[in-house]
Amino acid sequence: MTAPAKGPAYRIHTNRMVLRCWEPADAPLLKAAIDTSIEHLRPWMPWAIHEPTDISAKIARLRLMRGNFDLGTEYVYGLFDRSEDIVLGGSGLHPRVGESAIEIGYWIHAHHINQGLATEVTGALTRVAFEVLELKRVEIHCDPQNVRSATVPAKLGFTHEATLRQRTVDSEGKPRDTMIWTLLAEEYSKSAARSVEIEAFDVVGKRIR
Repeated sequence: MTAPAKGPAYRIHTNRMVLRCWEPADAPLLKAAIDTSIEHLRPWMPWAIHEPTDISAKIARLRLMRGNFDLGTEYVYGLFDRSEDIVLGGSGLHPRVGESAIEIGYWIHAHHINQGLATEVTGALTRVAFEVLELKRVEIHCDPQNVRSATVPAKLGFTHEATLRQRTVDSEGKPRDTMIWTLLAEEYSKSAARSVEIEAFDVVGKRIR
């Protein structure tokens, strides 16, 4: 895993959401969101197979996420409403796809799907990847059968580069294909992602975008 050269945005505001680094104190809100969304998430999210888990497990996981965020090895965000009283989902910038590149992942609370939130958060993190981290490539991976998820990169101007056959497994352990969507730095300025409105802040709350 290769970490980006520059530091992350710890907090990002969009028109409807707050994206921020998870804290252990978020465990009850996260558990409520996942428990409500399990059946929605299990077909697509490998980690959802092991849910539900208790609060102590959530706290341990959030502590690990926070540590990785501070170390710059992986940036996993909670998605909250603007009051930060409700978890709307989760997302992340995952540096597991090569040099100067990052993968964006996302999930949305079952009660908040079909509202464009996945597109909004993905556009916001695409902006952070290119404008804050100054990367050269952003990728999104999804199951071809997850039509709702595949519309997100398409709307934002990503290119469907390939569909890799039987590269992962589904929640039942059966092989499944993976779509690879990419956006390059030289394409970013003309993409729909560039128009997503954001404010981004560093670890001490200083605005960086």
